[in-house]
Amino acid sequence: MPHFAGMSASHSHADAAPGQSPRPVWVDALIAIVPVVAASLLGNAVTIPQIPTWYPTLVKPFFNPPNWLFGPAWTLLFALMAYGVYRILRLPADMSGKARALIVYHAQLGLNVLWSCVFFGLQSPLGGVFVIVPFLAMILAMIAAFRPLDRLAANLQWPYVAWVSFATLLNVSIWWLNR
Repeated sequence: MPHFAGMSASHSHADAAPGQSPRPVWVDALIAIVPVVAASLLGNAVTIPQIPTWYPTLVKPFFNPPNWLFGPAWTLLFALMAYGVYRILRLPADMSGKARALIVYHAQLGLNVLWSCVFFGLQSPLGGVFVIVPFLAMILAMIAAFRPLDRLAANLQWPYVAWVSFATLLNVSIWWLNR
């Protein structure tokens, strides 16, 4: 693999294709997909019932997207997340930083579900603010943990950062308009 000026050997390894895990590919694929699907299902279970009932009663800012946009956006983000963590899972088990990256990944996934439970389930925009800020920070920590291991896995998460940053602005605005 060619080296470019300023690129260390660890970065060239970070660009290596997945396939170094001792587990079968399908096992790592399941380990990557199941938590994302579970998070999606749990989040939807508390969110969807509130969309036709509580959510329409809230005053929303002019930049609130139409409801139909959230499903496709989250589907894409969860797919990028699953593929990114799959790439991390395929790295050697003893690779320095891998265990920490997986812990941070699962922590942000837990905060993802927690936000839905607080904002929609508890009908608390203010509570949502208190969850979404550390949630966003944890996504950034995940990218930082992924980057030395696999730059593509890290870079796949930037749309997630963009969306949750937008969601943070939306959440704060909804809280402000409805206090």
